[in-house]
Amino acid sequence: MPKPNVRDQLITASLATLHRKGFNATSVQDITDAAGVPKGSFYNHFASKEALGVEVVRLYSEGAAQLDASVDDPALPPLERVRRSFAAKVDANVKAEFACGCLLGNFSTELSAQSEPIRQEVSASYAGWAAWLQALFTQARQEGALAADEDTAELAQAAIDAWQGAVLRSKAEHSRAPLDRFMKTLNTRFLR
Repeated sequence: MPKPNVRDQLITASLATLHRKGFNATSVQDITDAAGVPKGSFYNHFASKEALGVEVVRLYSEGAAQLDASVDDPALPPLERVRRSFAAKVDANVKAEFACGCLLGNFSTELSAQSEPIRQEVSASYAGWAAWLQALFTQARQEGALAADEDTAELAQAAIDAWQGAVLRSKAEHSRAPLDRFMKTLNTRFLR
């Protein structure tokens, strides 16, 4: 059986740990303990915790893209795919008991003024997510499910902004109510 890749172990373990505890509250020792590797091995693979943080954002975004892809059945109407994507995100937050929220939102608030490389990676992740949503909204507009003059780029950005606000509130309140309000607004205002 092949030996697990230590670098990948560190990134994977860091995703869960950083998502739960936050970047600044997590030490390199916490990361290596979670990965089950010696502390010295961390610096064999990463120049800094910040460099690891960039990789964690990439892994998180890839996972989110896979989650979206799992509901991206081309046989479904595009707006249904958007609904299912956000519903899956609601389910993930409820399952985590509102403790973790969205890593992109967490890192945005915690690290935007502290780490330019992580801020740039978070921004790129948001851009990729917005492009995916915009493509679905544009398809919906072409099919007549959205108004012909709907600005699909603006709609995609607004949906992400509203989602991030709902996730932050759900963390603060330990409640799904903000997520339910988001879904109601998504269905009645954004996707009408």
